[in-house]
Amino acid sequence: MATNVIMPALELAQETGKLLRWIKAPGDTVRKGEPIAEIETDKVTMELEAPASGILSAVTAQEGDVIPVGHTIAQIASAAEAPALTPAGPGATSGDPPGAAADARPKASPLARKIAEEHGVDLNRVKTASGKIEKADVLAYVESQRVVATPANGGAGHLVAASPKARRLAAERGIDLRALKGSGPGGAVLVMDLPLVGVPAGTAAAPVTQPASRKGEGGGVGTVWRIMAERMTASWTSAPHFYLVREVNVTRLVAWLATARKQTGAHVTYTDLLVKLVAATLVQHPRVNVSWKDGALERHPDVNVGLAVALEDGLVVPVLHRADTLGLVELVTRREDLVARAQAGKLRPADIQGGVFTISNLGMYGVDAFSAIVNPPQAAILAVGRITDRVVPLDGQPAVQPTMVLTLSCDHRALDGARGAQFLGALADLIEEPLALLL
Repeated sequence: MATNVIMPALELAQETGKLLRWIKAPGDTVRKGEPIAEIETDKVTMELEAPASGILSAVTAQEGDVIPVGHTIAQIASAAEAPALTPAGPGATSGDPPGAAADARPKASPLARKIAEEHGVDLNRVKTASGKIEKADVLAYVESQRVVATPANGGAGHLVAASPKARRLAAERGIDLRALKGSGPGGAVLVMDLPLVGVPAGTAAAPVTQPASRKGEGGGVGTVWRIMAERMTASWTSAPHFYLVREVNVTRLVAWLATARKQTGAHVTYTDLLVKLVAATLVQHPRVNVSWKDGALERHPDVNVGLAVALEDGLVVPVLHRADTLGLVELVTRREDLVARAQAGKLRPADIQGGVFTISNLGMYGVDAFSAIVNPPQAAILAVGRITDRVVPLDGQPAVQPTMVLTLSCDHRALDGARGAQFLGALADLIEEPLALLL
């Protein structure tokens, strides 16, 4: 029996998802767990994985379609079922047998199709000796079409190394990748290397007056940014915020970081240490590990700590689940993986679900202190400022010590001032004396 591929929901508030592109084409063989499409949800751009192994068939959703959550967009069928399930495409006629349009497509590997799509290559124009188009065949065809000489050396142009997302965004913005200097491996162009507004090669860059809009989007923002704006507005206007601020001596935290890096060999950061300390404090103060939902407090058994990660087109909060049970090395590994996949648009639904407390660290950007907006439906978010040297009393005498300003933003419906202050005080104690939690 064929397995339905549906538009997933990341949370109860999500109603629709946007199909950005098909990674697999109708008639392609897929394996369970293999990415078959890229979709844009309320929070992230993510890859949709095949729910079963078989042949992608009965594709009903087109790229750019906004589809209600739970609706079927394709099916995964067995080889015997696929011809009967594949709908007639634009090239099929009423007299064609089911699946005839798909069978007429040139044979190509999934990677070859993906590269062809990124470069706008018609696979019917790519000729191969074997009859099946591979990645090398598409790249060779692209090379053969790029014969424009470069001003620098008068030689033939070549295929510019670039990440898939950078290549897609460059195409949407009309940016010539050959005019850019990449910062990735081997000089590959990454998303961060792209200007906000495309400038034709060989011309002076014009001042950027506003962000370039994403394809199909109005107002200069994408779906992730728009949803972020809507939710932060809803949080700010519906949740009564209050803020607790505390300056903490981080002399021992600085020493702990050096010790942790030496003993583990891992690239431990202050954010990693703070996650561990926050998780330990939430265990001590379960009354903070709550949400305000439907007019009542919802208590959470697991300590799931979210990290605010800034992306090019918005803000996402991947979650370190059961952070209180993670050793420091495991915590670092998971944090690095989550952040890398968030920046690459590869987060899975489970990666952003279940957060009960968020940490936002702008100290790495030189910010002394700030007040964050609570990430609904959570009860609190911790804003972390940079470490600076300040003159503080020490044994009755003024001394220069490294300090950090922590600001706890709270939803007054879920937390009162006393409980918030007790939590922040306990966290400060652990930061100033963290040796008991070492590794």
